[in-house]
Amino acid sequence: MPSDIIKRSGRKARHAQRAAKPVIDPCPPGQKGGAFKPLSLSEIEKIYDTALRLLEELGMGDVPDRLAFDLRAAGAQDREQNRLVFPRSMVEQAIASAAKSFTFHGRDEKRSIEVGGDRVYFGTGGAAVQTLDINSGLYRPSTLADLHDFTRLQDTLANVSWFTRCCVATDVPDVFDLDVNTVYALVRNTTKPMATSFTLAEHVGPIVEMLDIVAGGVGEFAKRPFLKAHISPIISPMRYGEDAVDVVYECISHNIPMSCITAAQAGATAPATLAGFLAQSLAETLASLVMVNAIKPGFPMVFSNWPFIVDLRTGSFAGGSGETAILNAASAQITNWLGLPSGVAASMADAKAIDAQHGAEKGITSLAAALAGGNLIYESSGMTASLLGVSFEAFVLDNEMHSHTYRVLRGIEVTEANLGFDAICHSVLGDGHFLGSEQTYEAMERDYFYPKLADRQEPRTWQTDGAMDAWSSARRVAQEVLSTHYPKYLTPEQDAEIRQRFHILS
Repeated sequence: MPSDIIKRSGRKARHAQRAAKPVIDPCPPGQKGGAFKPLSLSEIEKIYDTALRLLEELGMGDVPDRLAFDLRAAGAQDREQNRLVFPRSMVEQAIASAAKSFTFHGRDEKRSIEVGGDRVYFGTGGAAVQTLDINSGLYRPSTLADLHDFTRLQDTLANVSWFTRCCVATDVPDVFDLDVNTVYALVRNTTKPMATSFTLAEHVGPIVEMLDIVAGGVGEFAKRPFLKAHISPIISPMRYGEDAVDVVYECISHNIPMSCITAAQAGATAPATLAGFLAQSLAETLASLVMVNAIKPGFPMVFSNWPFIVDLRTGSFAGGSGETAILNAASAQITNWLGLPSGVAASMADAKAIDAQHGAEKGITSLAAALAGGNLIYESSGMTASLLGVSFEAFVLDNEMHSHTYRVLRGIEVTEANLGFDAICHSVLGDGHFLGSEQTYEAMERDYFYPKLADRQEPRTWQTDGAMDAWSSARRVAQEVLSTHYPKYLTPEQDAEIRQRFHILS
């Protein structure tokens, strides 16, 4: 038998063997970050020392009475103008006693993730009030139906590791109904780890009753909480917000893990200098950590120091800026240096359309945050228009972008086998190329990510196939999912009990 026929038959056999194997994901979520270090160790120490000095000498204002009592018991001291200051030892004790990692449960345990260390996960956030309509391509007020649809869509996207409600249902005016129906949309449509916000503290208890129904009985949710709260207890600059502090107390009482989010804006509610911004924002996020650990030491909290940039010419939020990229990377680096679970925000494109600006802004900011080792990267999927908008097509495109980012984080495995001295010699002395070698086939499956949306065809083929742009390709995928994926994550009995006890609007 001629040698070329032997080679072809051998390749067919290898292809058939590989086809029977499970598909290998070359870039799954949870890759290790931390290689990008925008700050030197001495710079981190200067920012940290300034933050501690701010807390020790300036302290925090507008401290609610209940919290003031707990903070004084933990070592806080009174200063003029009704401010409480935190001695350095008090802050460092809070850091020492804080949770360094925790399991962010999914209702489906296989979807749970471990938060902390050097693992990176992309997820969602945001409170967009507008949806980029998938049919018209124009913005309109976001609705409760949109939230259900976004939740169904992301349920199919492997690189969205947890889902926080991405839009506000502007057609639900009552704030209690809004909080209830938001959580209902999540539990109905996904079993991933999920997160929400509570408008008022008195909403927490009733919603936990709903979560208990989903978990299987009274008290079951608290045993394995699969929902996390997003809370902003600090109002920049350097004061507490009473309503949000009340929510913190309620969440702790119901064992709801939380992300305490600082969202200062450079040049507006924090210094315009990047170093000064980092110092104040770090101080404020540490004030959240001190608060949580004064109430219950070691309670799971994501140290969510989110630097926000405004365009100082106009006052507009600039979520896709280079400054946003470097500040969030620096924030992740500082939090990791402290040994705390880190949360930052990235991929908050200012672009309104799904265009070149959109892709550039998302790619720059999300890659920087991931390389710096942000454990949870919020706002990273679907967000447009400086967080005012959210897009179905953007969710699909961002999911593919995250695969590329995870592949970057995975890096290069340098082993004797991968260096391939013998393979190089064999190919040079044999066929003169590497196209059919066993090493190439193995690397093709193991080391390379092949996008489904990004077009790699040559121009004539692309034109023959309809000359589709990325927006159109993503729209087609999103429409297919929305027309077919109707998960049934609530039993009829659970759904009926929830509807009997709550005003469910969908």
